Amino acid sequence: MALERILDFIWPRRCEICGGLSDRPSRHVCAACLMKIPFMPATGCCSVCGLPVEGFDGTFVCEECAKSRKRRFDTAISAARMDGVFRRAVISYKFDGHLWMADDFADWMSAALSARTDPDAIDLVLSIPATLKHRIDRGYDQCAILAKRIASRIDRRFACGIVKRRGDPKRQSLLAGEEREENVKGTFAVARPELVRGRTILLVDDVMTSGATLSECAGELKDAGAWRVFALTLGRAI
Repeated sequence: MALERILDFIWPRRCEICGGLSDRPSRHVCAACLMKIPFMPATGCCSVCGLPVEGFDGTFVCEECAKSRKRRFDTAISAARMDGVFRRAVISYKFDGHLWMADDFADWMSAALSARTDPDAIDLVLSIPATLKHRIDRGYDQCAILAKRIASRIDRRFACGIVKRRGDPKRQSLLAGEEREENVKGTFAVARPELVRGRTILLVDDVMTSGATLSECAGELKDAGAWRVFALTLGRAI
């Protein structure tokens, strides 16, 4: 920490959003810009997919989740809506190598997790694995970086390599509706089922849109013996 303070004095951190000096120690979003982040509410969200309903304050299951029953995860939690300055920061982290944002993001995700569920119930933290193409193009796995930091914050093990990718699916952001579900079918495999059997898994991804990727991966984990799967994402497209 002492070294970090010295480095901050020599090379002051800039706010990712406004470009000014950050007044929050060791973080890259200043206090003023933090107020601009469209954080998800702690209450009034669907207990399955996490979709917020304005003006509602209680526990419920949204119409889509109640009707389709397709979600294989037990609950999905997101830190903030993919909107405005937050959306731009997430895109810069995901595609442009702004990895210095990982600690800010992990803080917000951990806070959302604690607000919506009990972190002590979690046994193991996993991340949605990046495709080989994405790892080569970007040079990093943005979801694994976040998952590792979140695991440290809740004092749980982050396990890499338990879930493997199969094939080379299209980018989900280019698809809509049922195309997303078809695109991810059969794209995950659990390499170490003995490590997930009977456990509650926290599955980390960067952005949730339809929930198809998280649901497919959660289904594979449950088929391998996982008891529960909680999904945690940085952003939620609404």
